Formats: sequence, C-alpha cells, structure tokens
Amino acid sequence: MDNSPIKVLFIDDDEDDYILTRYWFSEFQVANCELEWVNNYEAARNAIARYQHDIYLVDYRLGPDSGLELLREAIVNGCCSPIILLTGQGDWEIDIEAMKAGAADYLEKSQLTAPLLERSIRYAIERKQTEQKIREQAALLDVATDAIFVCDLDKKILFWNKAAESLYSWKKEEAINKKTRVLWHEKHVSQVEKALNIMMKNGSWEGELHQKTKSGKEIIVESRWTLVHEFGNKAQSILIVNTDITQKKQLEAQFLRAQRLESIGTLASGIAHDLNNILAPILMTAQLLELQIHDERSRRLLQILIINAKRGATLVKQVLSFTRGMEGDSTILQLKHLIVEIQQIIRETFPKSIEFSTQISPNLWTVCGDATQLHQVLMNLCVNANDAMPNGGTLKILAENLLIDENYAKMHIDAKVGHHIVITVSDSGIGIQTEILDRIFEPFFTTKELGKGTGLGLSTVLGIIKSHGGFIDVVSVQGKGSQFKVYLPAQETAETIEEQEQGLPSGQGELILVVDDEPAIRDVTKTSLENHNYKAITASDGIEAIALYAEHQDKISLVLTDMLMPSMDGITTIRTLRKINPNVKIIAVSGLTSQDKVNTAYDMGIKAFLYKPYTASQLLQTISTVKNN
Repeated sequence: MDNSPIKVLFIDDDEDDYILTRYWFSEFQVANCELEWVNNYEAARNAIARYQHDIYLVDYRLGPDSGLELLREAIVNGCCSPIILLTGQGDWEIDIEAMKAGAADYLEKSQLTAPLLERSIRYAIERKQTEQKIREQAALLDVATDAIFVCDLDKKILFWNKAAESLYSWKKEEAINKKTRVLWHEKHVSQVEKALNIMMKNGSWEGELHQKTKSGKEIIVESRWTLVHEFGNKAQSILIVNTDITQKKQLEAQFLRAQRLESIGTLASGIAHDLNNILAPILMTAQLLELQIHDERSRRLLQILIINAKRGATLVKQVLSFTRGMEGDSTILQLKHLIVEIQQIIRETFPKSIEFSTQISPNLWTVCGDATQLHQVLMNLCVNANDAMPNGGTLKILAENLLIDENYAKMHIDAKVGHHIVITVSDSGIGIQTEILDRIFEPFFTTKELGKGTGLGLSTVLGIIKSHGGFIDVVSVQGKGSQFKVYLPAQETAETIEEQEQGLPSGQGELILVVDDEPAIRDVTKTSLENHNYKAITASDGIEAIALYAEHQDKISLVLTDMLMPSMDGITTIRTLRKINPNVKIIAVSGLTSQDKVNTAYDMGIKAFLYKPYTASQLLQTISTVKNN
C-alpha cells in the first residue's frame, strides 16, 4: 500500500458507534485512514454514487432500511470499492447473503477491535488491487494477437483469450472445460504426446502443429508450451501460446518450389540446347530428302521421320518454355476463341463418358500472349483432367475477369495488383494426393504409368503462364477432383487478327553466310538454301565468320548466325560484323536464349530471330522477309 490515506465512509445510524469507530481508527498501527460518517440510507446512496471513497463500512440496520440492500444497490450501480458489512449479532445466514451480494468482508460489532478492523480494511483494499491487476492482465491477453489459453494436464481448457476465439472459432463459453481434442483435430497425435513428455521433463516445448478449426479449416500454428504451477485450483497446468503461421508456410512452400523449379530448369535448359542441335539437321535433312525421293514407300518412311522429329522439337520447346528460355510471338488475344477450339477437339476426341461444358463471361478482357502456347496450356490441363476420369465425369472450363487487389497480392507470392483473366479448368476425377501436390509442376515428375506421360505437361503449363506474367493455383481433393486456376494479366486493347501465312519464296542467287558450330546444322542449312536458289558459305565460329565476311562482304547479302558458339559468341560476332558494315542484314539463331538476350540482339541491329530447330519453311520465309525490308 502507498502512503496516501485510505478514504473510508462509515454508514451507521448510531452516533456512538461512529465515535467508537473513530477511536479505533486512531489506534491503527499501519493503515492511514480518513474517516467520514453518514447516518442514513439516502445520504449513503448519494455519497457512494460520487465514487470518492476507497472503502465503505456499512451497518446492517440503518433505521427502517437495510444495509444489505444498500450493498446490493451500490454494486448494481457500478461501485468498485470494497464494502464491509457490520452486523450487531453474529447471524450466519446474513453473512452468507452478504458474501453472495458481493461484500468484501462481514464483521460482528460485538467482537470488533481496532486490530481486527484495521486488518479487514487492509485485506479488502489489497484484494481489490490484486483483482484489478488480474483484470488488467486478462485484458492485455485479450488484446494479444496470439491465441493464448491454459489447460490442465488432462488437456481441459481453463482459460481462453479473444485471439483463441478468433483463430479456432470457438467462443470462450464453448471452450472452457472442454478438452483440446474436442476443439481441434491434431494431424500428428504422436507429436503432441511427445511434446507433452518434453514439456513435463524440461518445463517448456516449442514446435509446429497442424490443426483444424471449428469450421474444419486446416491451419498451421507455431506453438509454445510452458508448465505453470498453481493456476486457479490446479497444482499444474499448461500455458499455450499459438501463432497462426498458415499463410507464412504457404508462401514459404511457394518460394521453395520456385527455387527448386529454377535449379531443375537450369539442368533442363542444357539438355534442350543439345537436343536442338541434334534435331535441327535431322528435320531439315528429312525435308530435303522428301523433295528428292519419289518412291512411295520411302516417302512414307520419311514422313514418319519428319513427324517424329517435329514431336521431338515440340518436346524441346516445352522444356524451353518451362525454363523461360524461349518467348512466343505475342499478340493481343481473345481467349474465348481458344476455348471454343478446345471445346471442338474435346467433343470430337474425348470419351462420351466425359460431360464437358464451358462458361465464358460475355465481356471477357483480352490478353497479350502466344496463341499456340496458351492453346497448349488449355489442352494439357484438359488432357490431364480426362486422364483423371477413367470412368467418366464432368469437365468444366470457366473464363472470367478478376481485379487483383493489394490484399490478394500479399497472400500469393506470384500475384500482382491489376486486371486479370482467370481460366478455371475443373474435373470430378480421382484428385491429386496431398503429399505430391507441391511436386506436380516439376519437370519429368509424373504419376502416370511408364510410356503414358513425359512429366513435362504441367511444367510446360507453368513455364508458359509465367512467361506471360501470370500464375497458377491448384486445389485438389482425393476422390472429388481437381481445379486449376490460370491467372493471366488482362489488356485494354482489342485482339490482333493474324494474317494468313504466305507461300514459300525462293532466292535469286543471293549469297548467304551461315555461321554455326554444329557441322550438321551448317551442312543441312546450306543445302536447303541452295535447293531454293540461294548460294551459301559456312563458318564454324564467330572468328571464321568475321574473316569470311571481311573477304566477301560485297557479295554477302545476309548473315545467319548462331548465338551460342565457342571462341566468340553470337553477340560479339554481331557487334563485330556491324562495325565492318553497319548496314549488314543479320538473322540470329538459337535454341536456348533468354528474351533479354533476344532484345539485346535486336538493339544491336539484327533483322529477325529464328528458334531452333527450324523448318525449311521457317528459314526461307524469314530470309524473304528480311531481304524485302
């Protein structure tokens, strides 16, 4: 207690009792009290209403009125100061009623002494101060953002704060005296038992727990347990502080998956580069032989070779799309046209047991992207959905507009604020196992039987969507199906109408310098050009190319150069050629070049870019376009 005096109001209709009480106050050894006196019910009610006293001494009999009724009225009206009831004769029933009404103490006048009165006043004040501190601490616990609760060793809840109500959706009245296993379902029961054993041994435990709320929502909490002695009437209890880290763990999982995909992508890019250099001469040589061979059987065999070479080239492009090493030809697109094409393919080729439907918003925005790649995304997702429904089911495609705000963007690592188009591909199939859900976008990862999947379908989808500035969300429940949501940035401009492809042009004897470190590619490109009325000379690297160009620059009308070569790379070769002749026409070629390098090449003055492996048609059309510009 501090040194300020305790203000006491004595309420009694007997002046002699007041004089005696005043004398006792003068005998107090510790308490420093100031005593005031009122002698009737009405005066006492008015005095109490002013809240100017620290404690009240109320006689049970106040003339015709009752001190017990005054006690009840004061507490109902919000009196927080302790009230001690004084009785003339010891009456056990009155004492019980006084305590039920909220009296801090009850004293019998005939037994009262100065020390007893002083002790009662001091204890009443100290108890009130302690209760106030407890209320303040409880209020602080309710303000805390962490779920804080106390349970006994049988896991029965004894205390439950506001944040716990918010996290688990169980009200305090519902939670108190219930066991924790009723309030939430622990995913790993053995981990909880192990945590309890560690806490009993060490006095504390920390770790992550997977739980479910009242509504069935799965959450992850960072849990801290502390063994507490003497909480309430329990000898030992457990103080638990749980922090919801569900969103944090989801973002961490997305970040780790992105890192894993990036590292795997680096490996895949190297493989793709080598495959490009193998497939390019195979494809072009087969096309050249097709023009020279007229035997029907041989032509059929060549067609098989060409078709499979193109399939191999498509597979490589999938890897390159995944690694973002290749960008498509972007135009403004209306996705509803792609969905209509997919719809026709599905209805013609998918089993009749698959019930297919589409829903497209009437005012769907446009996107900027490559039509072929986005077609591939939708086709991959639909084929996977078909495979997930071997006994039939429902396949739906939904396209709608969505404005992503800052709140949504904060909850998804790949999301950006702005207008988007959302394409949802959902099925009622077998679903995806929870333990492999975060691996489905890894290249070469597949759950299909040997020979029925390359494991590149979803990795290609992810690579294409990322290259378009979008992202993907997946929700899947085993036995109930899967839902893939593809988010693409929307555009404000109208769609681009593609021009019809022109016929293959031939040359007029122009000389073309072909630069590539792969002999097979040099030879087949040279042959293709010569078969279409061009002349060609070849160089195996940038140094040789510069020497040949310096010697024949007056005759060379165009240079076709690879970007990845030993000794001198494509960028350096282009820069050097333009120093020799600023007007030189250059077509850059590569199977593994990022968009940044492509942009750099264009900034240096190249006229076009060809991606390996290219067909004779693509080669001749590109050369014709560059020549005429």
